[in-house]
Parts: sequence; C-alpha cells; structure tokens
Amino acid sequence: MAEAHQAVGFRPSLTSDGAEVELSAPVLQEIYLSGLRSWKRHLARFWNDFLTGVFPASPLSWLFLFSAIQLAWFLQLDPSLGLMEKIKELLPDWGGQHHRLRGVLAAALFASCLWGALIFTLHVALRLLLSYHGWLLEPHGAMSSPTKTWLALVRIFSGRNPMLFSYQRSLPRQPVPSVQDTVRKYLESVRPILSDEDFDLTSVLAQDFLRLQASLLQWYLRLKSWWASNYVSDWWEEFVYLRSRHSLMVNSNYYMMDFLYVTPTPVQAARAGNAVHALLLYRHRLNRQEILPTLLMGMRPLCSAQYEKIFNTTRIPGIQKDHIRHLRDSRHVAVFHRGRFYRVGTHSQSGLLSPRALEQQFQRILDDPSPACPQEEHLAALTAAPRDVWAQVRSSLKAQAEDTLEAVEGAAFFVSLDSEPAGLTREDPAATLDAYAHALLAGRGHDRWFDKSFTLIVFSNGKLGLSVEHSWADCPISGHMWEFTLATECFQLGYSADGHCKGHPDPSLPQPQRLHWDLPEKIHLSISLALRGAKTLSGNVDCHVFPFSHFGKSFIKRCHLSSDSFIQMALQLAHFRDRGQFCLTYESTMTRLFLEGRTETVRCCTREACNFVRAMEDKEKTEPQRRAMFRLAVEKHQALLKAAMSGQGVDRHLFALYIVSQFLHLQSPFLDQVHSEQWQLATSQIPVQQIHLFDVHNYPDYVSSGGGFGPADDHGYGVSYIFMGDDTITFHISSKKSSTKTDSHRLGQHIEDALLDVACLFQEGPRPKLRCRGLQEEDSGHRHGSLPCHTGGSRAPTKPTNL
Repeated sequence: MAEAHQAVGFRPSLTSDGAEVELSAPVLQEIYLSGLRSWKRHLARFWNDFLTGVFPASPLSWLFLFSAIQLAWFLQLDPSLGLMEKIKELLPDWGGQHHRLRGVLAAALFASCLWGALIFTLHVALRLLLSYHGWLLEPHGAMSSPTKTWLALVRIFSGRNPMLFSYQRSLPRQPVPSVQDTVRKYLESVRPILSDEDFDLTSVLAQDFLRLQASLLQWYLRLKSWWASNYVSDWWEEFVYLRSRHSLMVNSNYYMMDFLYVTPTPVQAARAGNAVHALLLYRHRLNRQEILPTLLMGMRPLCSAQYEKIFNTTRIPGIQKDHIRHLRDSRHVAVFHRGRFYRVGTHSQSGLLSPRALEQQFQRILDDPSPACPQEEHLAALTAAPRDVWAQVRSSLKAQAEDTLEAVEGAAFFVSLDSEPAGLTREDPAATLDAYAHALLAGRGHDRWFDKSFTLIVFSNGKLGLSVEHSWADCPISGHMWEFTLATECFQLGYSADGHCKGHPDPSLPQPQRLHWDLPEKIHLSISLALRGAKTLSGNVDCHVFPFSHFGKSFIKRCHLSSDSFIQMALQLAHFRDRGQFCLTYESTMTRLFLEGRTETVRCCTREACNFVRAMEDKEKTEPQRRAMFRLAVEKHQALLKAAMSGQGVDRHLFALYIVSQFLHLQSPFLDQVHSEQWQLATSQIPVQQIHLFDVHNYPDYVSSGGGFGPADDHGYGVSYIFMGDDTITFHISSKKSSTKTDSHRLGQHIEDALLDVACLFQEGPRPKLRCRGLQEEDSGHRHGSLPCHTGGSRAPTKPTNL
C-alpha cells in the first residue's frame, strides 16, 4: 500500500541530509550475508520447522513405518534388503541378552532414514509442482488438461490438515527474470507517457545498459537467488523501508477501518476489551499455527513468513538504518490516553484475561484523573520525526527511562484510547468519514507510537481502527488479522444488552501500571520540534473516503470481467479527467507464491488503457468501439498482473539490479532514470480473505470498509479500494493539500463518474443516477439499519460460521 512512497523515496547511497553513506561491502560479501540471514531465520524457526518439516507426512507416519518394518521382520521378511543387518553390525555389542534391542534400534534407524528420504522426495516433488504457473495464464473459467493434472497431483502431494507454516519448505524460490525481457517490458510501460524524443533517449540508455552492465549485474542476482531464500525481499525491506530517513507517519504507515455503518457498542472500554482479547486470541492461534495457510484456488499455498512479526514487534530507529526487533512473547500491551502511558497486563496465572477483565482495566485508565507530566503528552511525536533525529533522541531517552521505554517497545502492540469520537454520522456524513480516515492515518501527530507493528485505536464512541507500520509485512497480513478481530469481537465474543463485554469484572486485578518518563531537559526541544513537524505533515494530508454503492463485484462478474482490472481502468479514466494527462500508475500485487515473497508493481498505465481513455473522451467513438477497447485494456492489465504474481514483473528486478550496481559502484544512467520516476497515482486493492467469517448477504454492513495510505508523490494520489460484499466498493483517496494539482474530493467525483460511464458500456438504457449510500439521509426501514447504529446483545447478528 504505502510502499509506493518508500519505493520512490529510497536512495541507498544518501542520508536525509545528502551526505554519502558508503555501501563499501563487496557485493559477494553482501550476497553471502543475505544467505546467512536466511539460514538464521530458518534456525530461529527451528521449532516450527520441527513441527512442519515433516509435512506432508506426520510423526504418526514414522510410527506406522516402523511398525510395518517390525511386522515384516517378525514374519522373517527383510524390507531393507540387508541394510538393517549392516546397521546392526555397526552398533555396539552389549552382549547376548541385548541382541533383540540391537534389532529394534537397527529397525528404528532404518525406518528414520527411509522416512526422511520419503519426506524429502515429497518436498522436492511438491516444490516442483508449485513451480508451475501455467494455471495463472489461462482464461478465467477455463482449465486445460495439464492444469487439471497439476491440481490433482498437488492435492496428492499436499497432504491433509496443513498448519500455517507447513508449506514453507516446499515453496519455490522467486525466479530472476531475463534482463532483456525486463528492459523490454519497462520500455513498453513508459511509452504511453513519454514524448517521442524522451522515449528515444530512454531506449538508447536501455540498450547501453544491456550492452555494458546488465550481464554482470544479472550474474550476481542469479548467484544470490541460489544462495538466499529470496533474491530481492531482504534488500527491499532494508533499502526501501529500514534505510528510509523519512517520517513513518503518512509516508510509510497505512490504516484499516472498522465496520462502516455499524458500531457493535458505544462503550469505549468494552470495545477495547473485546478487540484486545480477539487480537490476543489470534496471536495464540498464530503461535500454535492453527491459522490455515492461504490457498489460491483452494490449492496453491502462499508464503506465510510475514505472519511471524505481527505481534511483539517494534521498528527501532537508527542513524543510518533502522532494525526490526521481534520478541518471542509479550504479556502486556502499552496504552496511551490523554497524554499518559500505561502498561496493562494481558494474562493472569490462569491464562489470558477475559474481555470483561480487560474492559475493567481500560475503564480504570479512562477514569484516572491524574494529568500528564510535562512533555509526556507529546512524547510519541518523536516516532513521527525523521528517523535519524528520533534515533539520536532515543539514545538519550533510553539512558534516562530505559524501563519505561522497554514497556512500550516490548509490548504485544500499542493501544490508543482516543478522547474524541470518530466514524460516519448522519449530521455530516462526508466530512466525518474523511476525518475518521485522517485520524487513523495521522491522528494528532503525538497519540500513536508509529514504531510499533500496529496501533489499535479505540475512539470515545466505540469506533475502532488500526495504524500499521509497513516494514515488517504487507497489507494482506494485517488485513487477515483485522478480519479475524472484527468477526471474533462482534460475532464470537459479543456484548451484553447494555453494551459491556460479557462476563464479570475481576476486582482482584491490580491497577494498570502508570508509566513515568524521566525526560531530560535536552530532549524537550526535540519533542517540540517533532510535534511541530508531525502537525505540519498531518495537516497537509487530504483524505477522502466514499462508498460507491450503485454496483459492485456482482455486476462486474456478470460482465465477465476482472473486478480489479475494471476498477483500474476506471481509475485511468478518472485520473485523466482530473489531470488531463497520463501518468505512471503503481498497483501493488503480491509475490507470495514464492518463499519470502512480498510485492511487485503492476504498471497499469498501458498503451491499451490510454487508447480506451481517449476513446471515452472522443465523442465520435461508438459504444461497441469503446467496449472493445476496454476489453483489450482489461486483458492487458490481467496479463501484467499475472506476470507480476509469477515473478516476471519489472520493478523488483530493476530495483535489485540497481542495488547491485550501487555495491559495485557502477554508474548506470538507465537505472538512475528508472529510480527517479515519480508515481503520481499509487493504487492498491485490499482483499477480503476470510469471507466465510462474515454473512455478507444477510448482514452486508458487518464487513471491514478497508483502509488507505498516503500519496506516493507530493503532486499525486494514493487510492485504495475494497469490495464490500457484492454491491459496494469503498474508495480511500489521499493527496497533499499543498499541491495545486490534486484534490482528493475532486478525484473522488471523477471516479464515481468514470465507474458509471464504464458500466454504461455493458448495460442497455440511459446512465442511471448515482446512489451513494451512507452519504445521504436514509429511511429508517432500510435493510441496513439507521446510522449511527449500536447493536448490543441480541441486536448483533448471529455468528455466520465457527471461528
């Protein structure tokens, strides 16, 4: 999501003030260290590997094999063809009375070797099968005979009842694309937005690159792909995220929203209690690997590595480079309310605290009349400061308040109990929805600890939200957790008729621990400067959220079109109407088909998309002509999307080539130009991954309304969207108020118009009037209920499925 801003802003050889930072390590040494880090991660997951490394076999299969060998031996059959006798000869001779024991040990050793060989063979076979991507390239709804055969074999070799990390050892490594293909695709992607003269110059630079430098850089990448788990992901994390010196707020974080039209309870402490309990239930399932691995087509597993750092994780600032600190466990959360910090324990001797007990603790914080200490109220603004500034101040802070800082950074996650309400209201729906998005993205600049993996935000009226730090994982991971949280706290845990958590308080619980900061005088000025910078950055963001309810995914499917491609082409039309020109468009897609894969860029502004947009603006074009051009644009977008998912994208390969060139101190005008591009339209779809947790037909309002991120360029837009059920699409738009070229609300109107204009190509009759639900008064008898809605006790929907 927010990665587009980071991808544009990264400069591996420069600090924020422009001073040179030497990447002096030889490239071979860096490749060696990448592989070493990969092996360390594998060793750190030893217990998980022990549990899942036998997959798709199980420990019971070893016992079965051993028993079968013993039975055959009893029947005077030798399935080992003499190997067990050889093993017995190698074992120590303990005397005649232990002769039978030697036979049992020999059988156990032979069974273990045979069992390991079979497991290894299954892993290799499954990895080879998962390297096949022909199924991605086939038309939707059609399946060739090879793909059917492939699916059958995957089902056979995959085993049953997989755990979260069961497939990790069987996932293929991300391939290094052909450098000639990458350069060709790049030139094709920039052709629509460059003049003939600029394109000719770029082509010359590209040919010089292929002739002089490409083969050497490519050789190093292939070497790394053989040695490390992934040839690009660790560099992407380091150079795009951890070496960035910009503020995390707006530039790197993103947000996730609550239900749009309903609030299960208006009691702030109760909503916090249920939400925190649900999050910790998710962590418990994560630790036990009870979360099912994500499967495409119900069969093709995705990499689960990013799940490991959801909880107990903090991004620690450094002068030149941050690092991610992850703890094995944490039994508390850090809470912020009215400028004060608290440590709230989440477990007792009997286990996880109940939702009602957690509500009691949060209510104690809300009722605490003590004031914030001087400068304490604005301390968290330092986490929104430039990273090198925060790193310097943090050293002083740690020296004076190490235990308090550890209580915050070592928490499972951060909780902010806001003193203001948020969410959609009937009185001013559009403005309050935009303010809700802004509060989640930036807050007031000093009420979020942006270093934590995520901050749970609970507003005074019971509305929820997440602010997520981006470096540790991508949006689908936090989105998966958020879907579970919303479904669990609403459907599974529920609320009593008076809006409180179910159960009874626990008076024996100690009071939440108030954290005290011994702030040295020298950092008071730093806090003030950080607060001023955070407020400036926050005040410059223009957020706009609107639900588009005239049609949704079901209509697009009836047109036999990809829903994502449909939206992307509409965005091209909307942006052209907004700016009067085409621009580089960034759409993030996942590469988790591969081990430790993260994301790839889909360059949506294609020649076919531009032809469609021009046709829509040309009054002489007929509807059949426009429809034909639209289908061509959609097909092109789908081809690019599938290529990116299968490791044949453009941008991550060029990024890795650029990093190698920096290590080798090779100047490449072509790569320099590639990484000086500005993405004026950054887009992302937020997937709904666990639709079985929600009853979207009977309760369509009980679905997350997605989230958003800041713009990638000072004169650009950030646009995310989510399909809420079958008939609603919610858009989140951001831009900079300081730009005279952008206006989030103006683009929102263009998106609405573009969607309707495109829809008219596939239906007969005049263009229907837009119905944007939630942004105008509704009848109380509407099937979705009135706004704002408090559903407590029996008013909440029944649980749609077992969680």
